[in-house]
Amino acid sequence: MHYRPLGTSGAEVSLICLGTMTYGEQNTVAEAHAQLDYAVAQGINFIDTAEMYPVPPKAETQGATEDHIGQWLAGRGDRDRLIIASKVSGPGMQKYLRGGPRLNRRHIEKALSESLKRLRTDYIDLYQVHWPERATNFFGQLAYGYDDDNDDAVAIEETLEALARLVEKGQVRWLGISNETPWGTMRYLELAERHGWPRIVSVQNPYNMLNRVYEIAMAELAHREQVGLLAYSPLAFGVLSGKYLEGKAGPQARLTLYELFDRYSGARAEQATRRYVEIARQAGLDPAQMALAYINQKPFTTANIIGATTMEQLKADIASIELRLNDELIGLIEEAHKEIPNPCP
Repeated sequence: MHYRPLGTSGAEVSLICLGTMTYGEQNTVAEAHAQLDYAVAQGINFIDTAEMYPVPPKAETQGATEDHIGQWLAGRGDRDRLIIASKVSGPGMQKYLRGGPRLNRRHIEKALSESLKRLRTDYIDLYQVHWPERATNFFGQLAYGYDDDNDDAVAIEETLEALARLVEKGQVRWLGISNETPWGTMRYLELAERHGWPRIVSVQNPYNMLNRVYEIAMAELAHREQVGLLAYSPLAFGVLSGKYLEGKAGPQARLTLYELFDRYSGARAEQATRRYVEIARQAGLDPAQMALAYINQKPFTTANIIGATTMEQLKADIASIELRLNDELIGLIEEAHKEIPNPCP
């Protein structure tokens, strides 16, 4: 396994992070624990979850993922060797959660308290804002909508102050954000400097060969401000494995089961995917491993968040850490990107 600094935290996290949003929906507690055991045995020390998981979100399963992880943590004696990351939900979804989640002090403190109980721990290493309170472009929206009807949104300053209190109490070690824009990220950084609050150490945003919009502005920010990328959806919900093109997805595949995962569909997405799968096959590589290795080699990547529903997938995904793409292969990928840029923002 390889390790990289988690921003300015002083901690080092495994380049491969174990994503867990299938636990409690597509994966049983026994399967979850088997995945966790295998991942840690391979050198992974970074585990990512969220209060809203599993996905797709439902009132009857909300929190099950953290609970599965908590049961596993309770049976171990090495909590201090692991970096556990979780997230507090923003507004707009999960009306059943606290009457509709907000990013103010009351909601954040309640969310953390419940996550700590489910995780059976007295602190969370990296606590992240899952998505912004304000209306902006995230979750597949490329264009900013100029929404002036969001005047009651909790300000980032109020959110960060609430998070800072959790760090002061020792319930959280470091802070991160997710699904954020360059403006939002810089706002967090500026407020931390102005008030002496904890600095964010990471941004968890989508990044894969079908969606490279992170490179446009966020990559420079990550480099200059030492706020590294935690890349989610590195396989574009499994699309980049080629299994949907080749009819090998099966009835339990995510895009087969859940209509909400349509961000990486469409004619241009299929065209680009075919190109990348062809590049991998001609090089004698597994398409999924090539897609993951591409992200692993990016200098702005702090961690690549993988997720798997089967142990076979998990083993293959983790093994991508040993794959190094040469300049010729990178050149072919870049050529395909120039011809079909960002088909799935």
